[in-house]
Amino acid sequence: MPTPFKLHKCSLFLNMASIGDFDPLNASIPATKVEITVSFCVLYTQGMGNKEWREFGRTEVIDNTLNPDFVRKFILDYFFEERQNLRFDLYDVDSKSANLSKHDFLGQAYCTLGEVVGSLGSRLEKALGGIPGKKCGTIIVKAEELNNCRESVMMQFCGNKLDKKDFFGKSDPFLVFYRSNEDGTFTICHKTEVVKNTLNPVWQAFKIPVRALCNGDYDRTIKVEVYDWDRDGSHDFIGEFSTSYRELSRGQSQFNVYEVKTEKADCGLSHLQVTLLSFLVDIEVTFLDYIKGGPYQLNAYAMALKAVGEIIQDYDSDKMFPALGFGAKLPPDGRVSHEFALNGNPQNPYCAGIDGVMEAYYQSLKSVQLYGPTNFSPVINHVARYAASVKDGSQYFVLLIITDGVISDMAQTKESIVNASCLPMSIIIVGVGPAEFDAMIELDGDEVRISSRGRYAERDIVQFVPFRDYIDRTGNHILSMARLAKDVLAEIPDQFLSYMRTRGIKPSPAPPPYTPPGQPLQTQI
Repeated sequence: MPTPFKLHKCSLFLNMASIGDFDPLNASIPATKVEITVSFCVLYTQGMGNKEWREFGRTEVIDNTLNPDFVRKFILDYFFEERQNLRFDLYDVDSKSANLSKHDFLGQAYCTLGEVVGSLGSRLEKALGGIPGKKCGTIIVKAEELNNCRESVMMQFCGNKLDKKDFFGKSDPFLVFYRSNEDGTFTICHKTEVVKNTLNPVWQAFKIPVRALCNGDYDRTIKVEVYDWDRDGSHDFIGEFSTSYRELSRGQSQFNVYEVKTEKADCGLSHLQVTLLSFLVDIEVTFLDYIKGGPYQLNAYAMALKAVGEIIQDYDSDKMFPALGFGAKLPPDGRVSHEFALNGNPQNPYCAGIDGVMEAYYQSLKSVQLYGPTNFSPVINHVARYAASVKDGSQYFVLLIITDGVISDMAQTKESIVNASCLPMSIIIVGVGPAEFDAMIELDGDEVRISSRGRYAERDIVQFVPFRDYIDRTGNHILSMARLAKDVLAEIPDQFLSYMRTRGIKPSPAPPPYTPPGQPLQTQI
């Protein structure tokens, strides 16, 4: 019983800045960014079921500027097979209220995440609308796929002999960090606090994810600019320097004392310095780490597998199950596979019992990077090859597919199912998560027999159920999983019988009843 698993998540940065009356060619265009020329922007995403717009997040507020470069990014899960609608609303802040009706609406734009990712350079430019008769400017949305890096770094810097910018005092310096992009532009990724009235500031230590700093590329250029803060927002540029994560990782040393390049380099100001005081790496721990290490509580995949597998394994003589995954990048080269052994052994993907399948599933989560799209046909064809070799009724194959994604290869999957309908096999599909599973219902074939290129399936071999229909709100998972197993397995006996009957395969004679040694045979008249 091959048991494919699939989680398709491709996390993306979405960052913002907007363009009002300035030249977009001169604007800083960040790599994972949406550029917005306003005080703050609100991102909305749309639910798949009721199409209701829900607030996903807000940028920070930047005062007194028409050309803000927002630090806060939106990190979204990108699903190739889904239409993910986005709405960007822009506001001018009038008070400290969180109520958006208390602020001035400046315009809005609609797009899909697929439009952003599919645009040239993953950079989408849209005109802002929403105010009749008014040109609201332009919004630029740019996305970058996140590296699967989970390191964070804690750093602290100090300055020495910085330039004096204030007429009556010294300077109020702060640092701005930028990550370089593949197209040569830079994305702002951090701002330090302002240290008032000093030319020798010591900034507070700050923590930043490595993927935000360099997207996991240790040699990618990191640009740092030094500014003198002004109340009116027209901050004075002091200078800049460049480094990389690899250089910074050397810690406090002569390699991390940076000469600040200024616009007055010929005026004897090259002695301006910024020094790295400390550098500490930390690995971000996620909830999934606790699940993998425990697991303390079964996730939906494991619950569905356990509920169905523990019943169906009683009908397997050797209790050895090939378990396959699909929709992941595999080590060491990151190739995408839609048919790989969960236990890491393609020559022998068999696992001992459902507990062995569960163990292989959790171990695979530690080594592969979940990826899309959602292709069913490779694993269906995999099982069909086994079933095609044994048509005498001595074996019957049940394929359990647990997936959270909307199917991507519908035409190929329908073809595979039609081809497999004449083989001794059944397919159970359990849909996990909030996705729309209309295509799965079509594959089920209860109402209309599935067909491909004019050929109809010889018999119905697919049973689909959405996992969400079996979640017990009282927390009684034992009862709800028993209902799930009952419903997904309900059609297996009829599917089995339909194959045997159409092939004229009779059951083997039952063996004689067991008689204890030394007991005479009894005959009932």
